[in-house]
Amino acid sequence: MRNFELYTPTRVVFGKDTHLQAGQLIKAAGGHKVLVHYGGKSAEKSGLLEQVCKVLEEEGLSYISLGGVKPNPRLSKVYEGISLCKKEGVDFILAVGGGSVIDSSKAIGYGVANPDHDVWELYTRVRNAEGCLPIGAIVTIAAAGSETSDSSVITNEDGWLKRSCHSDAGRCRFAVLNPRLTYTLPQYQTESGCVDILMHTMERYFVNIETMEIVDGMSEALMQTVIYNARILMSEPGNYNARAEIMWAGSLSHNGLMGCGTGGGDWTCHQLAHELGGMFDVTHGAALAAIWGSWARYVYEANPERFAQFATNVFGISCDGMDFEKTALAGIEALEDFFRSIEMPTDLKGLGLELTDEQIQELAFKCSYEDTRTIGAFRQLNRKDMEKIYHMANGNSISRI
Repeated sequence: MRNFELYTPTRVVFGKDTHLQAGQLIKAAGGHKVLVHYGGKSAEKSGLLEQVCKVLEEEGLSYISLGGVKPNPRLSKVYEGISLCKKEGVDFILAVGGGSVIDSSKAIGYGVANPDHDVWELYTRVRNAEGCLPIGAIVTIAAAGSETSDSSVITNEDGWLKRSCHSDAGRCRFAVLNPRLTYTLPQYQTESGCVDILMHTMERYFVNIETMEIVDGMSEALMQTVIYNARILMSEPGNYNARAEIMWAGSLSHNGLMGCGTGGGDWTCHQLAHELGGMFDVTHGAALAAIWGSWARYVYEANPERFAQFATNVFGISCDGMDFEKTALAGIEALEDFFRSIEMPTDLKGLGLELTDEQIQELAFKCSYEDTRTIGAFRQLNRKDMEKIYHMANGNSISRI
C-alpha cells in the first residue's frame, strides 16, 4: 500500500429542499456580504435564484449577484467577478449552478484573496494560491464534482487555453445537493454529466501500479452505479432515486477518496478533452466520451490485466477462456456501447467535429504546453502520442507505436 493523504473538509447537505438552508450555512461559515454567482437564465426561470435570494434576506445577509457563467467558464467573467467583489466588499461567494459556476466562483475567490497577482498565474502554475474567499455551492448539475474537490478549470479567451488550478484553499465550505434541482436539465446535459462523473473515477482507476483492493472495489461499485442510473434517466428523467444516486456519485468521484493509493491517477483524457473544450467550446463530458476509446486502445497494452479487471468487475465480462488482451478490448467496447446507449459520442464526429491535421497539431501543441511536458500515468505520452490519439478519435488510421 502506498502512502496517501485524504482531505475532504466540505460540509455536504443532501436532500429535498436543502437549498433553503443556504442562508444559515453562510452565516455559520462567517459570511456577511455575499456574491451570488450563477450561470444562464435557467436559474432565473426556474425560480431558484429568487428562492435563494429570499433565504439570504431572511437571514439578514446582504448580497449582490453576478450571472452569465458559460460552460467552459471564461477568464473575462472571473475578472468581472473579482472587480465586483472588491468594489462591494464581498466576503463570501455562493455558487448556484454546476461545475462551471463553482469553478468560476473559486477563481474569483482566488483573485480577491491574492490581489497582488493576476489570477491566471495560478492556472498556468506560475504561482500557488495563498488563500481564497470562502465559497459555498448549491449544485444544480451532477457532473464536475467541483463542490467537493480542490480543482477549478478556467478558459482564457486569449488563445482559448483551458487550464486548471488545484488548491485546498478553494475547497467549498459547504455543498448543498438537492437532486430535485437537476430535474429541468436537458437530457444531453444530464448524460454528459454522468460521463464526467464516471471519468473522474476512471482517471484514478486506470493506473499502471499496484492499487488498494478496497479502493478498487469502491471505484468499481461507483462506476456500476453511474452506468445503471444513467440508463434509467434516459427513460425516466424524473426518477428522484436515480438522480440522487448520480448526484452523490458526482461528489464521491472527485473528492479524492477514489484516488487513495493510486499515485494521483492518469488524467490523460481530461487533458485532451480540455483542449477540445478550449478550442471548440464542446460539452466537457461529451468530449471525454469522444476521446476515451481512442486513448484506451492506444495505451491498454501497457497493462491489459488492468483493463481486463475493469471489464470483468464493472461489466461482468468473464475472462475464462480469454486472455487479458481480448477481455480488455471487450471491456473497452462495452463502455463505448454504454456511451452510445445514453446518446453520448464515441468519436469526434459525434461532437460535430472533423479536424484538420493543422487543428490536431495545434491541440497537441497546447496540451503538451508547447511541447514542454508529457501527460499520463498509465502510459506516459508525449506530443506525438497526443496527436495520434486525436487522429484516432478523428477517424484516422494511425500506428499506435
